[in-house]
Amino acid sequence: MKSQFYTYIQNLQETITKALEKEDGGASFKEDIWERKEGGGGRSRIIENGNTIEKGGVNISAVHGPLPDSMQAYFNVGKVDFFACGLSLVIHPKNPMAPTVHANCRYFEMYDTNKNRVDQWFGGGLDLTPYYLFKEDSRHFHEQCKKACDLHHPAFYNTFKEKCDTYFYNKHREEARGVGGLFFDYLKADETFTIKDRYDFTTTVGDSFIEAYIPILNKRKNLDFTPENRTWQEIRRGRYVEFNLVHDKGTLFGLKTNGRIESILMSLPPTVQWCYDHHPKQGSKEEELLNILKNPKSWV
Repeated sequence: MKSQFYTYIQNLQETITKALEKEDGGASFKEDIWERKEGGGGRSRIIENGNTIEKGGVNISAVHGPLPDSMQAYFNVGKVDFFACGLSLVIHPKNPMAPTVHANCRYFEMYDTNKNRVDQWFGGGLDLTPYYLFKEDSRHFHEQCKKACDLHHPAFYNTFKEKCDTYFYNKHREEARGVGGLFFDYLKADETFTIKDRYDFTTTVGDSFIEAYIPILNKRKNLDFTPENRTWQEIRRGRYVEFNLVHDKGTLFGLKTNGRIESILMSLPPTVQWCYDHHPKQGSKEEELLNILKNPKSWV
């Protein structure tokens, strides 16, 4: 399973980076191959200062070795080894009218001291973070999420949409990071689903990314915007940074397992602002977005 899934994410990285380069029409991804001294490594692909994409990354990795003490406590296990592989991407467009997007798909195995596999699971999802609210964009994104889920189980979309709204939430701000999407973790084999079923679902979600996001980026990338729009984008990017550094499990796992710092922090935007006690004008487009983020809604 681990070799099958790693082959899948290698191919998915290739497909997604080609689609994003075509949409940008200017910049190309730079590839960075790296190794982790404890075991494993990865292939980071970064794009910067393009016609459309200000900064983005589509990274894959496969790492293994003894599970660090800090993560043993997190998983409530003793001395074990682990294997983890996945693809993670974040795209920050230049135009404030175009949303930031994040997607991830991952697979994890755990082994006892005799090298026997004692656990395995899948995780992943995708979510949209707009700076200005276009309701049709949110609907399109969620329609693609639901389409992927419905191929596997009628309850998946509502379940994983709710988990996304709960997970990508800045508790200290009492607001969501964006308009959500899907989030799932610890998808294991059980009496209903085999591990192959979990693989099939996770890869369907991964395959849905291009159709979920590229049409939105294409529609918004050339819209007019003002310096004030750009300032709002950078203030909202600050909330994105706060979530990733305070709450995000993937970031924390990477830091605690001696992951590659440049690849872990590729999700951070290049320009950002923290304005003291900032509040948008009453009745403005900026306030409209905040109202949605404080009260997540159903889009489909």
